[in-house]
Amino acid sequence: MTTKYKIALLSICCSFFSLSAFTQRPNIIYILADDMGYGDISALNKNSKINTPNIDALVQSGISYDDYHTSSAVCTPTRYSILTGRYDFRSRLKKGVLVGHSPSLIENNTETVGEYLQKTGYNTAFVGKWHLGLDWKRKDTTKPLFTGDEWNIENTSNVDYHSYVKGGPNDKGFHYSYYIPASLDIAPYVYLKNGVATARVEKRVPRWQGEERGQWFRKGDVADDFDHFTSLEHLTDKSVAYIDSVQSDSSPFFLFFSLTAPHTPWVPATQYIGKSGAGAYGDFVIAVDNAVGKIIHTLKQKNLLQNTLIVFTSDNGAHWTPEDIAKFGHHSNFVYKGMKSDLWEGGHRVPFIISWPEGIKANQRNNDLLCSTDFYATVVQLTNGALKNDQAGDSFSFYPTFSGKKNYRKRSAVLHHAINGDFAVRQGDYVYMELNGSGGWSQKEEKNLPGQYQLYNLRKDISQKNNLYGKKKYAGRSAKMKQTLHHLLSSSKTR
Repeated sequence: MTTKYKIALLSICCSFFSLSAFTQRPNIIYILADDMGYGDISALNKNSKINTPNIDALVQSGISYDDYHTSSAVCTPTRYSILTGRYDFRSRLKKGVLVGHSPSLIENNTETVGEYLQKTGYNTAFVGKWHLGLDWKRKDTTKPLFTGDEWNIENTSNVDYHSYVKGGPNDKGFHYSYYIPASLDIAPYVYLKNGVATARVEKRVPRWQGEERGQWFRKGDVADDFDHFTSLEHLTDKSVAYIDSVQSDSSPFFLFFSLTAPHTPWVPATQYIGKSGAGAYGDFVIAVDNAVGKIIHTLKQKNLLQNTLIVFTSDNGAHWTPEDIAKFGHHSNFVYKGMKSDLWEGGHRVPFIISWPEGIKANQRNNDLLCSTDFYATVVQLTNGALKNDQAGDSFSFYPTFSGKKNYRKRSAVLHHAINGDFAVRQGDYVYMELNGSGGWSQKEEKNLPGQYQLYNLRKDISQKNNLYGKKKYAGRSAKMKQTLHHLLSSSKTR
């Protein structure tokens, strides 16, 4: 065999293996629950009052991360961090969340994970709750989009609901989209398919209040085909239809399925009512579990499950109050203190589960420190790519935790962000926060807190009952973490 022939053969082999690797890249489905706690999942909390067999199946078939945190304790900021690999405070939004008529949040020069995957040959789709702002067209460009406060809009007659809406998923890395603008309790209540409303938007609904806490939604514009009480099932059907449309021999796909539940309004379909031991909220979680089950079932039918990487997580902790715990005996946020909106662990420590039958060993648990920003870098490494210096600057790949690779640069710290704009930093076993209270909807102040700050050793005190700040023994630790906090806040990136 001549040298020239050997080189040609080697080139063909390399091309074959390269193509083989490409065709074997996994499909990716990211399922993001809305306001769901770690303690809701029965496989993670033996005392859960809610049975979640389909999510449990993901836990059993893959890997569950016990020290995963969202970048923020509320919706919009976390969604920004997942898609961009950047801490949410780097955007214009410094506290709170957006509403349905807010302008687009993701900057035009910030590449999303959807855009990255498009470039690598993935077919990309977004279904569900967007809540990252939209650039609605005005009928009269000389007039404001609406009148009144954004949380109490008076007049929307200048909103052109029937033209293409810029700044949504189709402009941020998704070939196909079917979504609602914000949460299920924030108007406008309209489905947008590839940026265009699926029905007329000429009516308004009054504020609705049901029998239980959490059963309500705000007044506002509503489309003719929109029904709050069937929205979760409708969006699930759209996700299933997208998977059904995928050809098994085509490019791999990335589906971001952003659920509307169990965020308020807690409106489980009839078949789920009374099925949990945690009221309407628990029943809505069962509806979430059923949605996950439909995705898994469809993948099995299409013979796609083995090579599909499924992520299941939540955008922040549950809005589950001490009164709810007392009433139902259910700890939605598990043993963690606080709830949605808070800097305390219950606000941002949430379930994070990955299942990939072909690529991940079953029944694994991991306690590495992770953040919602880290999905981006992980996807890049999974697809054999490389992050640019200005890309996803707060994202650390955790691909080695489930791939078996030894080279793993673990993140050393995570920033936490409360609804009111306050920050905390986690480093090693300790978390440090510069405020007296939760920064969110839990109690605003604790009488036993020395000074204005808090320091906890989470390894010894996971429920954050013993504040160490102000104790002489921990003065050095507090000073070090204060320095880390302000360094991370002032840096342009952390990776």
